[in-house]
Amino acid sequence: MNFIDEWNDEKKTLVIQSMQNCISCRGIVIGAFEGSDLIGFACVEGEFFGTNKEYLELSYIHVSNKYRNCGIGKKIFDLCREKAKKKDAKKLYIGAHPSVESQSFYKAMGCTLAKEINKKIFDREPNDIQLEFAL
Repeated sequence: MNFIDEWNDEKKTLVIQSMQNCISCRGIVIGAFEGSDLIGFACVEGEFFGTNKEYLELSYIHVSNKYRNCGIGKKIFDLCREKAKKKDAKKLYIGAHPSVESQSFYKAMGCTLAKEINKKIFDREPNDIQLEFAL
């Protein structure tokens, strides 16, 4: 499946609102910068879920095309992992785009198919692959 990000103003606004909501709900937002330019970011939501309330959702992780394959995504993912663990999460939950690039990244990070499916996250993007990462 080919995937093209279209970061028009409407999409940027929605992502910014999602980040603000994440922060207001005690989540984590991480940014990677080159100078004053945002080149990558991630959001870990603040609400625990799952049978044992052990999951936090990694709702966004993105690195600009120009900066991919430079280790930035791994560094952002590692920071998300560390911060989620400090919040006492046991697992990160990821609704991952089914593109080859996305799936390769998550596989390289050590993610596996989710043992529990979060219906709300699944319903939001039914074509996504539901993954988890044990912390």
